Amino acid sequence: MQSINKALIHQDTDWWRKSVVYQVYPKSFNDTTGNGTGDIRGLTQRLDYLYELGVDIIWLQPVYVSPQRDNGYDVADYCRINPDFGTMKDFEELSQEIQARGMHLMIDIVVNHSSTEHVWFQEARQSRDNPYRDYYIWHDPAPDGGPPNNWKSKFGGPAWQYDQTTDQYFLTLFDKTQADLNWENPKVRQEVVKLLEFWAEKGVSGFRLDVINLISKDQRFLSDDRSTAPGDGRKYYTDGPRVHEYIHELYEKVFQKYNNVTVGEMSSTSLEHCIRYSNPEKKELSMTFNFHHLKVDYPKGQKWELMPYDFEMLKSLFSEWQMGMQQGGGWSALFFNNHDQPRAISRFLDDSVYHAESAKLLATTLHGLQGTPYIFQGEEIGMANPKWSDIEEFRDVESLNMYRILQEQGKSAEEALNMIRERSRDNSRTPMQWDDSPNAGFTSGTPWIKIDERYPQINVQAQLKDPNSIYHHYQKLIRLRKTVQVITDGNYQRLDEAHPQIYAYQRSNEKETMIVISNFSGQEAKFQIPDSCYLQLKDQALVSAELLIGNTEQALELKQSITLSPYASYMWLVHRRSL
Repeated sequence: MQSINKALIHQDTDWWRKSVVYQVYPKSFNDTTGNGTGDIRGLTQRLDYLYELGVDIIWLQPVYVSPQRDNGYDVADYCRINPDFGTMKDFEELSQEIQARGMHLMIDIVVNHSSTEHVWFQEARQSRDNPYRDYYIWHDPAPDGGPPNNWKSKFGGPAWQYDQTTDQYFLTLFDKTQADLNWENPKVRQEVVKLLEFWAEKGVSGFRLDVINLISKDQRFLSDDRSTAPGDGRKYYTDGPRVHEYIHELYEKVFQKYNNVTVGEMSSTSLEHCIRYSNPEKKELSMTFNFHHLKVDYPKGQKWELMPYDFEMLKSLFSEWQMGMQQGGGWSALFFNNHDQPRAISRFLDDSVYHAESAKLLATTLHGLQGTPYIFQGEEIGMANPKWSDIEEFRDVESLNMYRILQEQGKSAEEALNMIRERSRDNSRTPMQWDDSPNAGFTSGTPWIKIDERYPQINVQAQLKDPNSIYHHYQKLIRLRKTVQVITDGNYQRLDEAHPQIYAYQRSNEKETMIVISNFSGQEAKFQIPDSCYLQLKDQALVSAELLIGNTEQALELKQSITLSPYASYMWLVHRRSL
């Protein structure tokens, strides 16, 4: 490798703790060619928009060479740009322009698996003694000729694919064309180090590591006895036996050298593991994503069943993870939305009558927590789930697989479609809504996926003009994170005690206390701050309480008894009296 670019080394080793990350799904962000698909130059063209919003880190999702079976998470070449998105020159220009604005670029690293079109796999399947054979996980058929064990793919069906040429099965925890890499092989780990260094030298400041807690498999490859739900084999490869060793190795060889910001996507993980992944003393990752709070509408953990979300469970999970990570010295990536989830405004609140209030409530509630907030493209203008009318409108491989599987399980076509409408990852992948021109200003051609019909009312251009818009609310929250210290280092305490409508919490350090109160319902709600908390605040000088931000026209004062209008959300700061 070339010598380290000194400009990339930041003096502040935890510079990202006061940062906000903006996630770009490039296929749907901005199209400059008219082919209906977003591209790298489209992001470069919109950098000033993101700069004005105030974000610090731009997370660009995969733009590598890929057959696009899983929208780029099936990588066929880790060091080449997919021509559909542009060229390496385009990427280098993007990196330079981001740095010129004082922002940072984060990219996806997908190394639990590769595409079966990757040259490593193409070589590996040639013969059992091929030098690349051990880059992947192969096993002989079971005695009956079937898969080696009963593990299930997260996209539906068995997690093993039969290769007729060599009469063995290879492991695929996701799509059947995404072959799991064998991290037990040190050559695979060396390849990962090389590709990380390649991109760090291109000016990349950070890495988002896709399902990184699945890279270490229990080498016994036992069938799941289904003694614990969901019984699909995940207990044998989730937070596996050598996962911390492998991630620490990446830290020692790459992340520390470049002072990268790193975030691990953690599938079905535990609080204890996430503390270890993200505690600086362990020298692994900067922060972790966990998804427990986004399963509160899964009946008995089943994604492809429907129920109203469990509000108390949502609050309890946020509180458990806030306090646990705080006590264990870990750090969370905070989010309600991403490319794999339906839009939170449609899922949890009101995306029609109380559209603006709902979007601002989610933002205020999340950005007051400890961790690094992530904004998924369009979230800052309140983009919602589109209105799907037919299965032909969907593009996501998981959704299409499940539409078939649900019917095989006895659902009617309409029942299956309704579940897909609610759960599909395509809900978040519709094009960015820039203005009220045709195709929402995303493309001059035919979009690769449908655009939400509400774009004439919900778009960037309209919100930039409105000082009370959702966009400007996000902009103010981002500024607050940089100026209010308690948002970064304050201890968390929940205040609402299972209130059926209200989520309330406080954050406190030695100098100040912040209170956040949100009404997650469409009805007026009354809330009383607990005596213990209120008396302490009063002793600190409650008269100096400052309303930092609210999502209604009412400048509500902080009192012990408060009445909140539907979907109202407020954040106050109380300065401690000087002694």
